[in-house]
Amino acid sequence: MQFRYLGNSGFKISEITYGNWLTHGSQVENDTAAACVRAALDAGITTFDTADVYANTAAETVLGEALKGERRQSLEIFTKVFGPTGPKGHNDVGLSRKHILESIDGSLARLQTDYVDLYQAHRFDYFTPLEETMQAFADIVRQGKALYIGVSEWTADQLRAGAALAKELNVQLISNQPEYSALWRVIEAEVVPTSKELGISQIVWSPVAQGVLSGKYKPGAPLPEGSRATDEKGGAGAVKRWLSDDVLTRVQELTPIAQEIGLTPAQLAVAWVLQNDNVATAIIGASRPEQVVENVKASGVTIPAELLGRIDDVLGGAVERDPSHTSTRSPRTREA
Repeated sequence: MQFRYLGNSGFKISEITYGNWLTHGSQVENDTAAACVRAALDAGITTFDTADVYANTAAETVLGEALKGERRQSLEIFTKVFGPTGPKGHNDVGLSRKHILESIDGSLARLQTDYVDLYQAHRFDYFTPLEETMQAFADIVRQGKALYIGVSEWTADQLRAGAALAKELNVQLISNQPEYSALWRVIEAEVVPTSKELGISQIVWSPVAQGVLSGKYKPGAPLPEGSRATDEKGGAGAVKRWLSDDVLTRVQELTPIAQEIGLTPAQLAVAWVLQNDNVATAIIGASRPEQVVENVKASGVTIPAELLGRIDDVLGGAVERDPSHTSTRSPRTREA
């Protein structure tokens, strides 16, 4: 396992992060979840990412139990705040001071730790003054409940505004957590250049494009039984955008490219995002320990420039690059 600095800080994390969105507390049984975490630790992963909204707080509980007994100083534990939790009342969502300060205490209790290494704003809150949000995060850092702060799916302008306030408050905003893969490159035009300027790294999710880049979905063939694309509660909606015959045919052509450097298509997908020097880590999920063992082999891989060019040629027009997609990730309406 290789390690990288997160943002403009002295804080190192593993190139592969184990994340438990869609799995812990919902998709897999707790003993399987614990086995996946054990496999991650055995493979050298030290960084773990979760969020209070995952399985309505259950994912944090499962992760906390799975990590119990590990040396805390040897781990990097990340969680997030924004989404509706608990009974989902009118103050159980967003980035208000009330929701942030109450949420961090709940997360720490569920994770069985005195602090998280990184506390992240899971989305941008259009209904709360940014000054209020950043002050709450700064107070949490000063209380020792979080060491660093980050965000997720913020636009370049939002990152710039947040970083300016963080600097005024003398706290470190060091990360952004966007979706990024060889098929989904919307951060490259604006978010990445701005992040480099501000000293912010990317912690990327869905590097395998919800499993599509593994090559398991074949053009013209039925969806594999038990796959994410067949699970309406487990991410099927996110997979559907990639299931056209054109995209799937292109993805199949990546297999011989992966084989040239001794990788599976899934390993190639994870290694591909790590070629971007603004990416500090790629988040992988797993429903079986074997998936963890396989995906960590992407760490430390250098993909030759010639192969990167061939990947671009193969995927061609299937790649989504429009930076405006990032602005759609944060809700502009509030149900509660």
